[in-house]
Amino acid sequence: MNATSSAPATDRQPLGKPEAGWRLRMYIVIFEADTPAGRWFDLALIGMILASVAVVVLDSMAEVHQRHALLLGTLEWVFTLAFTAEYLARLICVRQPARYARSLFGVIDLLAVLPTYLAILVPGLHALIDVRVLRLLRMFRILKLTEYVAEFGALGQALAASRRKILVFLSFVILIVLVIGTLMYVVEGAENGFTSIPVGIYWAITTMTTVGFGDITPKTDLGRIIASVMMLIGWGTLAVPTGIVSAEFTAQRLPGSSPTTRTCHECLTEGHTPAARFCNACGAALPPWQSGATPST
Repeated sequence: MNATSSAPATDRQPLGKPEAGWRLRMYIVIFEADTPAGRWFDLALIGMILASVAVVVLDSMAEVHQRHALLLGTLEWVFTLAFTAEYLARLICVRQPARYARSLFGVIDLLAVLPTYLAILVPGLHALIDVRVLRLLRMFRILKLTEYVAEFGALGQALAASRRKILVFLSFVILIVLVIGTLMYVVEGAENGFTSIPVGIYWAITTMTTVGFGDITPKTDLGRIIASVMMLIGWGTLAVPTGIVSAEFTAQRLPGSSPTTRTCHECLTEGHTPAARFCNACGAALPPWQSGATPST
């Protein structure tokens, strides 16, 4: 449904934003980065995320761990408790917490704290704490770069629209590497490192993608000619998927009105433009644009 479409059905079940009280104020701070308080909240959260990831990285270094194990362990628990409180606050300030808990950011929030608690029982899971770096996706909100989030959605639509062309292209690539890999196995043989057809296919893939590890190289003149042709094919092939997706992306470019972090009160979808009257995801009526924030440019 478009942002300017008709009003939603009257029997729609409320899902997200509280109507009044301290839960509403907490919701605005936590979920709406276009307000000054929300901006500072997200800045503080990003700083904590970066610091917590740095602690985990430093703790993985044996020398640093031996010298500062107690300090690093204490900092990790401080960050974990802070993230736990923030996760619980997000659940408290929405009307249906289960919906947020099942959302992408809800799952990431849970994964940001769960490994630390699980590490008490299974120490090996401590390394999974690095998953919280995914929460840096919130940086798009605080830096008012939500147009990039919208463009990311457009990129996803472009990929979906061009999936058949990409599948045809990948089929062609698979055919080429299979034929060339088999040919190199026949031409070069085991004495030159091409001990099987899969090894030849591996060489063809690394050559076509211009990676060129150099662990297997052709030694015969004919093999080098084939390798040269494969390099030229790979050089030209790399531009094909980029062109396919770019064409679809251009065709599906979003309208000029810039989205914001304006959030639907019902389904928690964000990215609505200042002029939008209804949610483009669920159709619920949006509150008037306020808070004195200007849309991103």
